[in-house]
This record gives sequence, structure tokens and C-alpha cells, in this order.
Amino acid sequence: MTRPVPLLLAALAVAVPLSLLAGQVWLNPLAPDTPHALAILAELRAPRAALALIIGAGLGGAGAAMQGYLRNPLADPGLFGVAPTAAFGAVLALALGLGALLPLAALAGAAAAMAALGLIAGGGTSGANSTTLFALAGLMLASLSGALTSLVISLAPNPFALSEIVTWLMGSLESRSWHDVLLAAPPTALGLALLLRAGPALDALTLGEETARSLGVEPARLLRLMVLATGLVVGAGVAAAGIIGFVGLVVPHLLRPFTDQRPSSLILPSALGGALLLLLADCLCRLVPLAGGELRIGIALSLLGAPFFLRLLLRLRSELA
Repeated sequence: MTRPVPLLLAALAVAVPLSLLAGQVWLNPLAPDTPHALAILAELRAPRAALALIIGAGLGGAGAAMQGYLRNPLADPGLFGVAPTAAFGAVLALALGLGALLPLAALAGAAAAMAALGLIAGGGTSGANSTTLFALAGLMLASLSGALTSLVISLAPNPFALSEIVTWLMGSLESRSWHDVLLAAPPTALGLALLLRAGPALDALTLGEETARSLGVEPARLLRLMVLATGLVVGAGVAAAGIIGFVGLVVPHLLRPFTDQRPSSLILPSALGGALLLLLADCLCRLVPLAGGELRIGIALSLLGAPFFLRLLLRLRSELA
């Protein structure tokens, strides 16, 4: 067990009860006669906290694995293009008045992105060319999906559908239920299990592809495993809560100094750290008073993540100078 894990588990043990109590209506555990306290806790706060833990863990673990696979500290699960493609599927469902099918449409979009990545980037190239082709394929999918999403928004049939689309794209855990938790949990758990399984291969890859091959790593198989695992966790997150960014970029950077730097030793701590970050961010979003409701968690994390990303870029520039 790596050193950050016990501390992260302790932090989660404190943060989870806090998330159940925090909100526009604070629940006082010493005053059990609070009106509707049990309903608020069981039907609103608990599924919301569970979903934050699930999505945050998936994004954090996928970010650590992605950075190890691409050997790039700026890599993020969004580079796969899975999130924008899943978002396009969801937006299309909303525009067609099929909001009830939104989660399935988002998962279908993620599956389409995984299939496209497999066809484009899994064509037998190796070495640096394989990694470059993989990254470019993800960027192409993200660009195409973004353009198609903008087209659907511009063709929205009515203002209500447009408002639904824009609100959903901001990313939020508001008004989520146990149904959303049951939707996101199985794919995320499977994706994280696959990422942990890929850990030793990712460790070998840090020594170079030729050395990794000599140790029994098959680059094509590892690529398929990474696409499948990341597609599962990102697709599940987008299906349940919309686009939530920067978790997979920020968390591995914060935790890497406390590990032995191997990708396999960073995946589990990053999953726990992602869960903690998203849970705390959701608590803060509930507490920020806004006239139109609450601050969207996708916006909040982007406001926090963009300066962090800029700091990383400046640090890398100084190291390369």
C-alpha cells in the first residue's frame, strides 16, 4: 500500500459525513427533528455524495494511467475524445426530446469513440508513432464531436431544449438519484479494475517500448486495454453528470511526489484523491449562493483547474529553457 492511501482514506472518512450534512439546508445530527431530514439525507445528499465518489475516482485513476501511458505529465482522460463524443450523444438525445434515454445515448457515444480509436490508432503502428497517432486520433474525435454538438445546439427545436442542453453541458451533480449511481458504478468499477491491471505494463513502458516488449508487454493489447478502461470511466461519468474536467490532470500531479513515481503506484491514490476532490468541490458548489440555483461543478473545477494547468505549462517551459 502506498503512503498516501491511508491519509486519503482518513480524509474521505471525514469528508463523506460532511457532504451529507452540508448544503443550503444544513442537517444538524444533534437535532433529529429537522423537517424532512431523513428524506433529504437518503434521497438527495447520499446519492449525490456516492456519485461524486464514483465519478471522481474514475477520473482520477484514468488521469494517472493516461499520464503513465503517454509519458506526458499534461495528459488527461479528455485527450481520448471520449468525453466530447459521449456529450454529443447526450446532447442529441436532449435535442430530439429523448431525455429519458440521455444516459444510454451518452454511453453509446462513448462506445462509438472507443471503437473509432481502436480502428484509427490500433492499426499496428508502434513506438512514438503509435502514441502520436493515438493522441491525434483523440484530438480529431474531440474536435469533430465539439462541432457536431455545436450544430445540434444551433438547431435546437425550442428554448426549453436549448436550456436543458446548456445546463447539462456545464456538468452537475444536482438532483441526481440512486438510479444515476447504479448507472455509473458498474462501468467505473470495471474501468478502474482494468486500469489497475494495466499498472505493471505501464511501469514497464516507462523504461521504453523496446524494453517493455522484452518484458512481455504487447503495446497493441495495452492500447486496447487503455481505450476500453478510460472509455468506461469517462463515458459513465459523462452519462451521469455531464462533462467534468481537470480532475484527471490535477490529482495525479498533487499525489505523484508522495509515491515512488511508478504509474502503478499512482493509480489507486489518484482514484481516492479524485473522489475526495470531487466530493469537496460538490460541497462547495452547494454552499455558494447564486440567484439561479447553485454553482455547477463543471464550471467550478474548470475555474480551479485552468490556473493549475497554466502553472504546469510555465514550469515545463522553465525546465525546457
